[in-house]
Amino acid sequence: MTLAEQTLWNKVRRKQLGYKFLRQYIIDNLYIVDFICFEKKLIIELDGGQHCENPNDVKRDEYLKNKGFSVLRFWNNEISENLNGCLETIKQHLDR
Repeated sequence: MTLAEQTLWNKVRRKQLGYKFLRQYIIDNLYIVDFICFEKKLIIELDGGQHCENPNDVKRDEYLKNKGFSVLRFWNNEISENLNGCLETIKQHLDR
């Protein structure tokens, strides 16, 4: 895991936000998602610079949305610079 993934995992594991998350989960043998909450059908992806305007990410997100998931994407530096803001965004999605 990247440092950003470790940081976020330490905040979402063990139902700290009220819901169970899994990490590095394989969807349909096609995609590995960083974090997933099945109960709320929420996927969280943390991205580095290689994902900037990546057309594969658009295709991937569309596939996951068609499976009924919401996808939140954060840049790695957002986790290190604004972890509380990222967690608040996640909480808002979980409360829907």
